Amino acid sequence: MMKYVPVYTLFLLFVFYTSCKGQNKTDLPKDTIKPETDITSPEFHSVTRTIRQDRKGNIWIATFGGVFRYDGKSFTNITGKVSSARFFSVLEDRKGNLWFGSIGAGVYYYDGKSFRNFTTRDGLINNEIVCIYEDKSGTIWFGANGGISRYDGKFFRNYRLNGGSIVEDRTGIPFPDFTRPPHEINTIIEDKTGKFWIGTRDNTFVYDGITFTNTTHIGHSFTNVRSIIEDKKGYIWLAGNDGLWRYDGSTFTNFTQDFVGYVIEDKKGNIWTSSQSGNDANWVLSRYDEKSLSDKKPTVTEMKPKVGMIFGLLAANDGSMWFGSGGVYRYDGTTITDFKRKKEE
Repeated sequence: MMKYVPVYTLFLLFVFYTSCKGQNKTDLPKDTIKPETDITSPEFHSVTRTIRQDRKGNIWIATFGGVFRYDGKSFTNITGKVSSARFFSVLEDRKGNLWFGSIGAGVYYYDGKSFRNFTTRDGLINNEIVCIYEDKSGTIWFGANGGISRYDGKFFRNYRLNGGSIVEDRTGIPFPDFTRPPHEINTIIEDKTGKFWIGTRDNTFVYDGITFTNTTHIGHSFTNVRSIIEDKKGYIWLAGNDGLWRYDGSTFTNFTQDFVGYVIEDKKGNIWTSSQSGNDANWVLSRYDEKSLSDKKPTVTEMKPKVGMIFGLLAANDGSMWFGSGGVYRYDGTTITDFKRKKEE
């Protein structure tokens, strides 16, 4: 059963941009750069790629215009005085420190007071960081253009995307910047068994700590997987060029063959996706009802905010859904709030 929820039209001129070195020891010296504060209504017209919520409830937004923090009342540009790079990814680690991945300027580590910038000079495989993930042991994984960098707090260990495989890189030679598709690492997660699922612009891999294995279904590789999650039941969801798939440990089940950019699970166990419907430039935000996920035709609620491509879904603690496009938006179940400042006449 397909239901459509009306939402008001959001007017947006949206231009879409689609967009380690060896075993070096790197400590974390302190800088004195402070974030730009007291921004109450930033110009959220630039592309927003990732939205995360920290343990204190703050919303962190990685955009092509910087990384913003929203405390529920006002926005603060955290990186405004640090870098003019385009930012793609955000991670809060288990210690409460923040990691910001950029396109061209590497990674910025932020402890709440000062910054440390990691680049290929420090050991990253590349300066274009698409995704960041912390595993159960506290190791930070950076999905980059060209491969993966793992950081244990002292050393980087790098893996290069080489054709249809991923291999450990011991050359110490970084991957060239600004040569992105098809070499990007889009997403990394660790499942409950300790295996890592890695979605790339090429194939999808499972890593058991020794071997990277190409993930296939009936001989078919899952290509250009943009987002992977493990839900509360331990099922793995793949979202990408081949649509939306769920893996229960033995069987892959397809939910849609439309291109799916992002997949997340909310507190109620509903699955949310952003996807492209046919050749429509405006994407669809879909909710798969948790109670019907075992049905052959699950109940899907579709919302069409008319904002272009949709990135970086977040199911916030208050039950609202945040998403990015050529700006940042919040859906409370009834209406969508557009956080772009209105231009003065």
